[in-house]
Amino acid sequence: MRTLICGSLAFDSIMVFRDHFKHHILPDKIHMLNVSFLVPEMRREFGGCAGNIAYNLKLLGGEPLIMATVGDDFGAYAERLDAQAISREHVRHVAGTYTAQAFITTDLDDNQITAFHPGAMNFSHENDVRAVRDVKLGIVSPDGRDGMLQHIRGFHEAGVPCVFDPGQGMPLFSGEELLECVHKSRYVILNDYEAELLQSRTGENLATLARHVEALIVTRGAEGSAIHTAGRTIEIPAVRPDVVLDPTGCGDAYRSGILYGITAGLDWETSGRLASVMGAIKIEHRGGQNHAPSREAIMARLDAAFGTRI
Repeated sequence: MRTLICGSLAFDSIMVFRDHFKHHILPDKIHMLNVSFLVPEMRREFGGCAGNIAYNLKLLGGEPLIMATVGDDFGAYAERLDAQAISREHVRHVAGTYTAQAFITTDLDDNQITAFHPGAMNFSHENDVRAVRDVKLGIVSPDGRDGMLQHIRGFHEAGVPCVFDPGQGMPLFSGEELLECVHKSRYVILNDYEAELLQSRTGENLATLARHVEALIVTRGAEGSAIHTAGRTIEIPAVRPDVVLDPTGCGDAYRSGILYGITAGLDWETSGRLASVMGAIKIEHRGGQNHAPSREAIMARLDAAFGTRI
């Protein structure tokens, strides 16, 4: 059941501007922008795609291994991973760097201005997935560009089935590189915008891309998701959350359900439904890792939403 999760570990500093950006950014003066926003509310969250995916997979009873690069300021995150019994064996410290950081300012219309510092992520290529033994599945999620390419190739060489999850890292790659990543992966997962971008960059439509892999999965937020596999499309409805508080990390929570389903040998419909449940649970909480349902509670939610039991 061991799943190697390659991607970012990051701190997210989230600030709320109690006004509207549009009142302070003048469209005709955008070429000389100089603005300052007072943000009396701020919270710092543990995040990063690899961290969020691993956290959710652990909730499901999976065995996540994180492969990431981190900086000198990683101490608090290391303590959290230890408390969650998530292995740090393949988390590499890069001296003289910061752990990746996202600084997000949100206004009252839920518009966001984000600054992202990759820090130690730029050294992700110093890790080698081929050095990790007894892995049933791998996933390559957003990370340093060179590291993502190297990890895809490493999983392929090692014969370990891999999920290609390019996310916000997709603009870093050429069409040829994206096609290589698809061809050397067993599964691909994208949101609807990323799916359009992948088709544009590669010149291949979704049906053609799906033929290269066992499953190509496209998430569509509140409209659910679609799993393209074996020449057919399985539509997965979104689970209605009790309350919508924060979408941050919902895609990562969804991915944990897919990863669990693959390693547990579940069929695609069941895996997609479980993923949908995980996304709904996450959106009911602020931050990417502040929800803490028991595995029993997750399965009860799956049964209530779909009449599905695992």
